[in-house]
Amino acid sequence: MLFYNAASVLYSVLDGTLCNDELCPIMNAGPHYEYLWADGVKVKNPIKLSAPRYVNALFDHIEEQLDDPSLFPRGIGGKFPKDFLMVVKNILKRLSRVYAHMYHSHFRSILALGMESHLNMSFRHMVLFIKEFDLVDDRDLAPMSELISRLLV
Repeated sequence: MLFYNAASVLYSVLDGTLCNDELCPIMNAGPHYEYLWADGVKVKNPIKLSAPRYVNALFDHIEEQLDDPSLFPRGIGGKFPKDFLMVVKNILKRLSRVYAHMYHSHFRSILALGMESHLNMSFRHMVLFIKEFDLVDDRDLAPMSELISRLLV
């Protein structure tokens, strides 16, 4: 999935040095939005994780889903499961949290690295796709609502 790859590459620049357990002990998007981790399989009850642990757990979970041919069939004529749309919506909602964390917690570092145009383009592309097909509720994008308004003008 294009959006996963873009978010993964962008976050990899921050992971470990600029976003680590000490600097980002909470997965958040500013002071009003904290995200708890649960994948519904290995972790059924939401738990607090540091931002890098949350993001890495999410990326692992997304990779497992993308590699599962029963969810993402291979080849022409493959049948998608009945819950495919729900799976995609959940992936995109959670990827928006990674972007929200990068913007809220690491934007100064992103500016210093000269990555803001890459981040903005990647996020805008994902938001346009989300909006076009109504894949993520506006309340889940709330931490980014002001930025989204500016990016979509």
